Amino acid sequence: MVNHTTVSTFLLWGFSSFPDIHTFLFVAVFFSHVTILAANVSIMVTIKLSHNLHTPMYFFLCGLSFSESCTTMVIIPRMLVDLLSESKTISLPECATQMFFFFGLAANNCFILAAMSYDRYTAIHSPLHYPILMTRKICFQLMMASCVVGTVVSLCIVIIVFNLSFCNSSTIQHFFCDIAPVADLACDYTSHHKVAIFVLSAFVLVGSFILIMISYVFIVSTVVKMPSVRRRYKSFSTCSSHLTVVFIHYGFACFVYLRPKNSDSSHEDMLMAVTYTVLTPLLNPIVYSLRNKQMQIALRKVLGSVIRFSLSLQVKEP
Repeated sequence: MVNHTTVSTFLLWGFSSFPDIHTFLFVAVFFSHVTILAANVSIMVTIKLSHNLHTPMYFFLCGLSFSESCTTMVIIPRMLVDLLSESKTISLPECATQMFFFFGLAANNCFILAAMSYDRYTAIHSPLHYPILMTRKICFQLMMASCVVGTVVSLCIVIIVFNLSFCNSSTIQHFFCDIAPVADLACDYTSHHKVAIFVLSAFVLVGSFILIMISYVFIVSTVVKMPSVRRRYKSFSTCSSHLTVVFIHYGFACFVYLRPKNSDSSHEDMLMAVTYTVLTPLLNPIVYSLRNKQMQIALRKVLGSVIRFSLSLQVKEP
């Protein structure tokens, strides 16, 4: 197929319809972004410095925190610049790069959550064999598999979208280069392209969600057979943070990427996009720190060590 693209740049219309709240949005998104980075970095540093957290579950949590930090870095800094700038243009290569990294990292997050559910199943079903079944090598392989699958799927979507011809409107009704808003601008965007993109999106979202649900079916079947109520409660409590994050993550993502589209859904999609690019990454570290006693204790210890180190440096100063 010959590409007849005549557009060299796109305009990220985003929040241009709401100029009166640009300053409020900038302040809210900026502080949310700083909080997201601070919370995720705190989790990663705490896991690195606390030897009792050097387990598969926290290895995956560290990977998820890093991936989510990168996901927000792909979107939010550009959003902040556009909120204060008159020019909101983005070139085709920049747009393709942003779409590739955003969807690749988002897909990576999905499969890391699937790996975390498998880890919880292994810990509950085979506690005696858990160190053998979930070695550092296997954890690393699962993490790399998540990254590779996310990258390949994202690359396929970007190739499909940017092989289309953009010859009419260049205004993207969004604050970043998301799949549907960009593809809708193409003059040769057919139902075949829509089906291909839907299948790839469903492979990531539905595929990883099915893997998670399979793990939890086996977890529930194992836990209900436990004779001790205390053991059952403890087993379920180790999964509560993960389940909370799963439902938040998949609820918003499925609403945007898997529901039928119409001409009036762009504003709804943009509102939901703010939720899963800003609110979800903000909630995830909060959920894991508030609902996990081990993480709370480790965070306090690391924070106490940092404060004591800072005070000792101040005392040494002449």
